[in-house]
Amino acid sequence: MKFIRQQLDAIAPLFEKGGKLERLYPLYEAQDTFLFTPGEVTKHASHVRDALDMKRMMSMVIVALGPCILMAMYNTGLQADLAIQAGAAPIDSWRETVLGLLGLGDHNPNNVLGCFIHGALWFLPIYITTMAVGGVCELIFSLIRGHEINEGFLVTGMLYPLTLPPAVPLWQVGMGIAFGIVIGKEIFGGTGKNFLNPALTARAFVYFAFPSQLAGASVWAAADGYSGATVLTKLGSSEPGSTFSQVINQGWMESFLGFIPGSMGETSTLACLLGAGLLIATGIGSWRIMVSCVAGAVGMATLLWAFRVYSDNPMTQISPMWHLVIGGFAFGTVFMATDPVSASMTEAGKYWYGALIGVMTIMIRVINPAFPEGIMLAILFGNTMAPLIDYFVIQANVSQRVARYGT
Repeated sequence: MKFIRQQLDAIAPLFEKGGKLERLYPLYEAQDTFLFTPGEVTKHASHVRDALDMKRMMSMVIVALGPCILMAMYNTGLQADLAIQAGAAPIDSWRETVLGLLGLGDHNPNNVLGCFIHGALWFLPIYITTMAVGGVCELIFSLIRGHEINEGFLVTGMLYPLTLPPAVPLWQVGMGIAFGIVIGKEIFGGTGKNFLNPALTARAFVYFAFPSQLAGASVWAAADGYSGATVLTKLGSSEPGSTFSQVINQGWMESFLGFIPGSMGETSTLACLLGAGLLIATGIGSWRIMVSCVAGAVGMATLLWAFRVYSDNPMTQISPMWHLVIGGFAFGTVFMATDPVSASMTEAGKYWYGALIGVMTIMIRVINPAFPEGIMLAILFGNTMAPLIDYFVIQANVSQRVARYGT
């Protein structure tokens, strides 16, 4: 590391003000601060430095996403191999050549390493495309504005691929992340000024622009001719009056562990809980938002479930406990709703913000059959309401102070 530090220091004058490569300073700064903690301090007034700067905080979120990333690779391969063993055909692509060279062309779902490698061959191209296209967008805006490349993109670039199905075309992946970075963040001034979560904005763009690749029963396994709907899709498309047990043939624990079809990184509630534990322990993720989001969802689901006998809507048959382990609820609650930029800032506001998302998620899932998932739209709605929630919380505090002290 000392050698790398010396090399960075040696070329630093080229990128500093007046240097030949001054315009490319964001590229130098990104490499420097990614590898080393910045050593600059103010020369005037004293200040306090936090050992956990923004870049290290973002890196911690990536670590928290680790279980979901590993699960994304394994379960993607597992679901594809199960579909192929059930009669579907492998998708004709370079991946089959690679699997054949590695001796994994039999698509054995009992081969854990084989499933992991198969899933990685689908996940990694999406991740690389996201980082390449999104990184270029970030770089362009950094060069134009003359500021550093923002480290928040590391998290956005990891969250977005985890919300996608495995066989989504890469050009659609690129268009989505470009929309999320440019329209969802940069046109508002960049990180810290955006009011929408960029990863969810990207996901929403792809969802509405290319619905055939983001919804339905045929997109959740990387295999040709396979129809494997999620629980929400099955219930959303079932006949009126159908009961839960008539439509769903999988267990609650299977859904909790995540060995089910779905977006690559969203299927495992257990993996999300492991990430939540790390985010809460390090003070990065707001437990208030997570807890209130779950409370809001359970409360609304309980209300609708209690009156299920008066409705022929199959979605009302989903019990509160099932709502917590299906779809992207856990992933959205832990990693999306807690985005410190687009969420409520006030402590009391975080309770209202989380509860609003939880309630809206269940309402969209159950009442609106066109959008059986719910959490994506609920969080985007919560993002737009966050400033208003904070405003009322602050005004309430001001009123209480005036009542208490008269000023």
